[in-house]
This record gives sequence, structure tokens and C-alpha cells, in this order.
Amino acid sequence: MPLKDRYINPFTDFGFKKLFKHRAEQRPIDQFSERSNFAPTQRVADLSYRSTVHMGQTELDRKAIFDLYCISSDGERFIVEMQKAKQNYFKDRSVFYATFPIQEQAQTGDWNYQLAAIYTVGILDFVFSDDESNHASSKEVRHEVKLKDQRCEVFYDKLTFIYLEMPHFTKTLPELETIYDKWLYVLKHLPTLTERPAALQERVFKRLFEAAEIARFTSEEKGLYEASLKSYRDLKM
Repeated sequence: MPLKDRYINPFTDFGFKKLFKHRAEQRPIDQFSERSNFAPTQRVADLSYRSTVHMGQTELDRKAIFDLYCISSDGERFIVEMQKAKQNYFKDRSVFYATFPIQEQAQTGDWNYQLAAIYTVGILDFVFSDDESNHASSKEVRHEVKLKDQRCEVFYDKLTFIYLEMPHFTKTLPELETIYDKWLYVLKHLPTLTERPAALQERVFKRLFEAAEIARFTSEEKGLYEASLKSYRDLKM
């Protein structure tokens, strides 16, 4: 079946990797990290890309496969996942995945156990909040979670879970004020756009839209994207 959209859907496996996987001349994930409130720190301009497949310590451990895994110049670890549909034990999975970049920092011999910060980021194409009430927090796009004590004070500041609930992002093009707004708009609306909007003229978006244009794909890439798009649509049914 011919592809009718001009741009790919970033929530498909192929689409996400096409847009954000390492390319020497084109790394929009760096810009996303540094300028879009992707993480609380602003020291992530220099990222190196790591294998997205992690194995446990023993054969009994499950294998973890991340969509994207990066390490900053300061050693901070970033796991990024695009989640297409609700899953059972989603929070448990996030915690489980966070253990792998923690364990890989272990050193043999005399070690003081100092760890670099870990950020697990979930970009969600669904609403996962347990609280579906009318509380303001239940309608927020960005949720940041840290380990806290009984006084709700941060006990450990090197483990952070960030979730972006994309259905809650409702800003229109005239309402986009920050790079963060623009990134969320692109992630949510890219497959429905027919051209790059005037509000998205920054260089990083020029590169992203070029990478996302289906007409530029090879025949093999189009086939892979069609298969990925079918899987996405099956999950959303």
C-alpha cells in the first residue's frame, strides 16, 4: 500500500531510530537533550551513543533493549524510549531498565561506589498516570520523579525518571513559545504535516524534517517503515 504521508511517524520503531539514532553529520537528539527540558541538567551537549541492548549478570536475567542510550561528557546516562501503548507494570519496567546503566558503572578492585546520574525518559503516546481525576498534575505533559524521603525531600538526586505524556500536549502552532514546545509539537504532529511550519525554522528542525521525508527513503527504507507503521497501528487498535 502506497505511503500517503509526507513525513514519518516518530512513534514507530523505524521512525524513532531514523530521526534520533547517531549520524555523524546530523544528531538532532543532542539539540533535543540540550535545549528542550529533556533533562534537568544543561550539560548534555556532547553525547556518545552506546549499544541499546543490555544483558543481565546471569542467564536468568532478562535482556533490556532501549530505543536510545547515550552518555554525556560528564558521564551521565540517558535512556530514551518511545512508548506507543499502555503496558502492564510500566513503572516497574522503567525501574528495571534504570538498573542496567547503574550496574555497568561498577568497577573491579577498590571502588568508592560513586555513581554518575541516570535519567530514564519515556515519551508516551498515551496517558499512563494512575490519577485520572481533575487534579492539575494529572493533566501535565512532563512528569519528573525522584527518590524522596518521608518529608518529600529528595533523598537521592542521581536517579531521575522523566515522562512526557503526549496526549496532554495541546498547544497549537501560534502558541509555541520555547524550543521545548516546538519539540513536543513536532513529535506529536509530524506525520500529519505536509510541510515544515514557519514556526519551526531553527536549523535542527530543518535537518529533522529532511530526515523524516519519506520521499527521500530508499526502497528498502520504505519497506521497513511500512512494516513498522503497520505494527504501530496494530498496537493502537
